[in-house]
Amino acid sequence: MDLQLKDRTALVTGASMGIGRAAAKALAQEGVRVGIAARRVEALDKLAQEIVEAGGPEPVVLPVDLYEADATQKLAAAAQDRLGQVDILVNSAGGSRPVKWDAPRAAWEEGMTLNYTRIQELTSELLPGMAARNWGRVISLTGTSEPRWPNTAFPAKAALHMWSKSISRDLAKLGVTIHCIQPGRIMSEQIYRLHPTEEDRRAFCEREIPMGRFGEPEELANLIVFLASPRAAYMTGTVIPVDGGMYRFAY
Repeated sequence: MDLQLKDRTALVTGASMGIGRAAAKALAQEGVRVGIAARRVEALDKLAQEIVEAGGPEPVVLPVDLYEADATQKLAAAAQDRLGQVDILVNSAGGSRPVKWDAPRAAWEEGMTLNYTRIQELTSELLPGMAARNWGRVISLTGTSEPRWPNTAFPAKAALHMWSKSISRDLAKLGVTIHCIQPGRIMSEQIYRLHPTEEDRRAFCEREIPMGRFGEPEELANLIVFLASPRAAYMTGTVIPVDGGMYRFAY
């Protein structure tokens, strides 16, 4: 199936590892010129080399630290300048922040900044261009709706779900679609931190995941590419889990 993405442009944050990295490679395979953003410059350079060697358009490397107050404005400006325009935004930067219930205000603020505020700011910087061209895609990686312990990322991700849904109705009329994806246990550095031994990983999969295994970043990237394509033009305002059936609720 031709996904009709050749010559489109995309900005992918959190592209140095995991899902963001896989998404950038998958988009490039479809002919999308990608801007790849993260703090780890060496990892971005390696990714860019791999994309070119695989026959994809040469990526634009955009080093950024999203904790900096003006990071989103600078990143949006650099991406639009070097790509010409940004048709697709994949918000993959973020991170889990387990805490105790009595964690200090600074911890909650840090989790909200990285997992909601910076995503909202960056998206808002790029949406006017998408709306003016009557075409755009925003796909944000979020998190579980089944919090089992305190984590500063959880309320931030919930806010991102609500904000994304709230703007999706108006933007649909302008050809811009908005989606959130809830990753389950996808193989990454975080998986090895949470489940450090093979025995622990196997036990978790047998207990919690109906498919009996962790997911691969490439499996989630396949969905990102589809949602970014004109083939998904009648979808917007969604929150989609990709978790091997781990999510327990029907709604």
